[in-house]
Amino acid sequence: MRKVDDVLRLKWGSGRSVREIARALGIGRTTVLEYLDRAEAAGLSWPLPEGLSADELERRLFKPGGRPAELGLVEPDFDVVHRERRRKGVTLFLLWQEYRERHPEGYSYSQFCARYSVWKGRVDVVMRQTHRAGEKLFVDYAGQTAAVIDPDSGEIRTAQIFVAVLGASNDTYAEATWTQALPDWIGAQVRALNVLGGCPDIIVPDNLKSAVSKAHRYEPDLNPTDQDFAAHYGLAVIPARVRKPRDQAKAEGGVLLVERWILARLRHQEFFSLTELNGVIATHLQALNTRPFKKLDCSRLSQFEAIDRPALRALPATPYEYAEWRKARVAPNIHIEVDGHFYSVPHALVKRQVDVRLTTATVEILHHAQRVASHVRSPRRGGYTTVTEHMPERHQRALEWTPERLQRWAHTVGPATGAVTTQLLGARRHPQQAFNACFGVLRLSTAYSEARLEAACARALTLGTVSYKSLATILEKGLDQRPLPTPDQHSLPLDHANLRGADYDH
Repeated sequence: MRKVDDVLRLKWGSGRSVREIARALGIGRTTVLEYLDRAEAAGLSWPLPEGLSADELERRLFKPGGRPAELGLVEPDFDVVHRERRRKGVTLFLLWQEYRERHPEGYSYSQFCARYSVWKGRVDVVMRQTHRAGEKLFVDYAGQTAAVIDPDSGEIRTAQIFVAVLGASNDTYAEATWTQALPDWIGAQVRALNVLGGCPDIIVPDNLKSAVSKAHRYEPDLNPTDQDFAAHYGLAVIPARVRKPRDQAKAEGGVLLVERWILARLRHQEFFSLTELNGVIATHLQALNTRPFKKLDCSRLSQFEAIDRPALRALPATPYEYAEWRKARVAPNIHIEVDGHFYSVPHALVKRQVDVRLTTATVEILHHAQRVASHVRSPRRGGYTTVTEHMPERHQRALEWTPERLQRWAHTVGPATGAVTTQLLGARRHPQQAFNACFGVLRLSTAYSEARLEAACARALTLGTVSYKSLATILEKGLDQRPLPTPDQHSLPLDHANLRGADYDH
């Protein structure tokens, strides 16, 4: 006994879906659709007319000539419906309206949707998901690798195979890289976008360490370089959920195709460079993208040209330049250390943590996402790159001094003072390191007098005790006012001892 009454009650009375009705009644979805088609063609509605028996219902629905095709119901071209639905802004309701404009006596909207759902279940598995045009690019690395022989040493090195697949058209890109590390990962995506000639809205990677620094089902932490890459192209990176292979079904399907249609064909070939390998991959990739689908009258390339390419956004004027991100803390000398070289930061940020963006040519320093300094990257270890404006004002004034200027000032006091300054400057690897000591010596003339400072410097030179502390002690103890000792005088050891004792007391 047919369950027509139950089908109509669940659909028209309770608003259940075709799938739910089929499961509840234990019948096929096509059977449910047929019952609904016949009831609609017979002009029935819910609730059914009173007094309509099961036998009468059977006769009205299943009389000869009562099948939809015989009643003039034109089957929609679901190939076209499926392709058009992937365009931005195109909905099933709009497509149904266009269908009814061409066939006013055609299926109702509910029947149109139900029959489309059944059609989708019969097509190739890679076409079941609906992806908007230009919306998603799925990226991953294949499990298989390719061997590359070093022509000089004969050493065999394995290359990784990067795969990218557009969601709507299934257009596929592949290339070989030496590693799956961050520079190769980002570089492969940049080259994929260049080949596509545009930007999708979303890139969907697997939870590869290069892309995701910390996996999480709802809020994975992206690698800062990946975030920088996404910001440059104005797209979003949304990693697949952990242990949810359907999120990456497109990428996995693309990987499978690349392994079967490209890597399998290369198993007997030898390659002696990455460039040679990628040239052969590109040739086979062209054949893969132009090969027609088994159950659709189109190819990946034709779908890409018709659907995805018009929806992709324009690429930026310049491609993304690979950059690494690090964190650093500003030292009290207003510099941060990067690979052994020191770069200045505005003095207000001393002891603060900053973000450092490194490219091959530049070092950018950011604080709270605002760039505060930029330097040309230097390979010199132990060197300093300093911007004067980053220093406090008192330090900037100190930069106006030079060793020559200090020596000229010292010689205005006297030759002994000039000789002391020359010794202090020459005792340091960098003369600037002795500037403070020189300033201290010369300022002693303010506390005492230029004449006493000159006498103290002469005594310090004779005793071989040239330092700011020694000169300050000589002046404090009044030793500068005693006669200078001579080599044949016994007072020399005494004065020297007195000086040491005074220095010790000080």
